[in-house]
Amino acid sequence: MNLYAESSAVLAWLLGEATGPAARQCMEEADAIVCSELTLVECDRTLHRAVALRALAEKKAAGLRARLTATARYWNILAIIPAIVDRARQPLPGEPIRTLDALHIASALHARAAVADLALLSFDGRVRRAGVALGFALLPRHGDDATD
Repeated sequence: MNLYAESSAVLAWLLGEATGPAARQCMEEADAIVCSELTLVECDRTLHRAVALRALAEKKAAGLRARLTATARYWNILAIIPAIVDRARQPLPGEPIRTLDALHIASALHARAAVADLALLSFDGRVRRAGVALGFALLPRHGDDATD
């Protein structure tokens, strides 16, 4: 299966959150991973913010950035092109949708036009609800998730 990796899932993996192992397993099992360049920006900004707030040591953040960079070399990084911006500006299922989430959803839709069997890897409830309404398979699968 191919997947679109949204920022919430990548950050869960990168930061070792409780949901990180599920994200890691989905990414390891994927034939191909697509993500928006927005995902990389959000991950880096999260690390910079954590250092600024003294929630994370700079050395640890640098190691996590290096890990992300090394891993993302194997991903298909989707640029935020005008077609994606145009789609993000339109209504989406599950409104209200936040701006960055709309860019992720529009990116996933754009990627799905070129990548067969594209599932959506996300822990964000709004993104998951919109994804299911748009016909995406959701990962990870949750038996108790009303969006599945």
